[in-house]
Amino acid sequence: MIELKDVRKAFGNTEVLKGISMEIQDGEIFGIIGQSGAGKSTLLRCINGLESYDDGAIIVDSTKVSIKDKKNLRQLQKRMGMIFQSFNLLERLDVYHNVALPMKFWGIPTNTPEAKEKIMNLLKLVGLEEKVHSKPRELSGGQKQRVAIARALVLDPSFLLCDEATSALDPEITKGILALLQKINREMGITIIVVTHQMEVVKQICQRVAFLSNGKVLAVGKPEQLFVWPKEHEIRDFLREGSDKLPTTGVNLKLFFFGEGNQRPVVTQMAHELGTNFNICWAKLEDFREDVYGSLVLNMKEEDLGNACKYLDKMGVTWELIKD
Repeated sequence: MIELKDVRKAFGNTEVLKGISMEIQDGEIFGIIGQSGAGKSTLLRCINGLESYDDGAIIVDSTKVSIKDKKNLRQLQKRMGMIFQSFNLLERLDVYHNVALPMKFWGIPTNTPEAKEKIMNLLKLVGLEEKVHSKPRELSGGQKQRVAIARALVLDPSFLLCDEATSALDPEITKGILALLQKINREMGITIIVVTHQMEVVKQICQRVAFLSNGKVLAVGKPEQLFVWPKEHEIRDFLREGSDKLPTTGVNLKLFFFGEGNQRPVVTQMAHELGTNFNICWAKLEDFREDVYGSLVLNMKEEDLGNACKYLDKMGVTWELIKD
C-alpha cells in the first residue's frame, strides 16, 4: 500500500532522514517509534505531502507523493486522515462543525440529510453523539481526540496517520483511544500509521513497527520480536533494560519465551535434570495485543553454561549470552 525507497530529507545542513526504506501493507496498523529527534514526525509529514523530501521515492497505491504534482497530491491527501497530538480543533465551532470541516474545505455540503447522517454515525462510532453541540472547551482531552478522529474519518480515507496522538493523554484515556483505533482498523479496513515514542501504544495495537534512530531505520518487524529480544544497542537503550545491574560473577544467560513457551517450567526442569542451581536475577513479562511474551536472565557458574545451552536448544528455547 505504501512503499518508501531510500527517502532523504535535510533542513539546511542537518540531514533528518538518511535513506529510509520500508513497506506498509494494506489494512495493517504500522508503528514508527524512536526517541525525540529520530525523524518520525518528519517522515510522516513526507508521506502525506505536508513536507517535501529531497531524494528517494514515496509510493502510495502506485502513485508517487510529490509536492510538484499538486493534482495527484491533492487527491492522495483526500485519502489520508491526520490525527495530531494537539487535536487542532477550532474553538469557535461545535463538535458537529469541527467534524464537518474537511467536507467544507472540499466543497461538500455539510447540512444535507446525507452529511448529517454521516457525521452523526461517526460521532456514534467515537462515542460522542451526545456532545454534538458542545464546544471544544467543554470537552476533556480524550473527548477532543475522539472528535479529531471522527473529523479524520469524514472523507472516508484509506489511511489514518497518527502523529503522537496519545502523548497528551493519561494512560487510561490512551487505552480507550487505542481500542477505538483498533476498532476502526478492524471494522473499516483502514490502514493506520502510528508515530509515537510510547512503548505501550506499540505493544497494544501495532502489528509491525519500524524503529528509527538518528534518521535511519534500525529494524522493522513485529514489536514482540524487536522489543522482547532487542539486538541493536539503540533499542536496548530506548527500553532502558537493566543489564548493567546483573551479577559480575559467573555468566549471565538471557532466555526468551513466546506463546506457549510461557506455560512450561523450563528453568526448574533444567535445574533438576542438570543437577545444579541457577539464580534468576532479572525477568519481565510484556503484553502484546493480548499475547504475553517474556524474558529472564539466569546467572550460573561458567562450567554449567555448555550443558544449559544444550538443554535449552533441546527444549526449543531461544537464548542469548550477555557478554557485557
